[in-house]
Amino acid sequence: MTAQPIDVFVNTGVFIALLMLVAWLVSLPLRNASIADIVWGCGFVLVAWVTFFTVNRPLDPRQALLLGIPTFWGLRLSLHLFRRNHGKPEDKRYQALRAQRPDSFGWVSLVTVFGLQGVLMFGVSLPVQLGQLAPSVPLGAFAWAGLALCALGLFFEVVGDHQLAQFVKNPANKGSTMNTGLWRYTRHPNYFGDSCLWWGLGLIAWDTPYGMWGLLGPALITYLLTQVSGVPMLEKAMLENNPRYADYMRVTSAFFPWPPKE
Repeated sequence: MTAQPIDVFVNTGVFIALLMLVAWLVSLPLRNASIADIVWGCGFVLVAWVTFFTVNRPLDPRQALLLGIPTFWGLRLSLHLFRRNHGKPEDKRYQALRAQRPDSFGWVSLVTVFGLQGVLMFGVSLPVQLGQLAPSVPLGAFAWAGLALCALGLFFEVVGDHQLAQFVKNPANKGSTMNTGLWRYTRHPNYFGDSCLWWGLGLIAWDTPYGMWGLLGPALITYLLTQVSGVPMLEKAMLENNPRYADYMRVTSAFFPWPPKE
């Protein structure tokens, strides 16, 4: 029997809930909710593989892309965040929430941090879930365009993260703002790359019976990155820590790469 969307949704929903529950339980004795950010990438790997086993059919090129790309992207992101955050205190976002609700933060974080991220993970991953349901058909123009967009997104994420890590390592750069390499053309190359990758996955899934609904995923992550928890929240913190960041904002594109203003 061919798997239906409800079969995939139930299985991925259950596994996402279990993953976030375990992550929450681990965060309690550590008193560090930042583990939710590290688990974020791994969650998409889990979703891709749970979908693959739920569909349970011979692997075809489209399914291989919708399985392999999120797996590479998610593992790289989680490993990058683990290395960056290891040994550091809890993220200031969670510290502020903990200070507001010191007696009930554990239960609050289950809903507002881990539960919320689980729901968003389910929504963002829609192209990975729905695109794997399609029967084996040749990849069309949309899929090849999506693959190119995924490659562009990975380039911006990987190179941008590497350039920033090298910049931060140099003691001479303390208190300065990264404005070279990809960071010369966009203030957030990693966020731009993230958005590109998910739109690419949406295009890979497009030529499938449920592909149009998969585009809700990249639309959601792009909205979050540009309007909610990405650019606005990070830049607010950057301005509080370094007022000179405003000079960088005046000449550099916020999201889409563009030559800096003179």
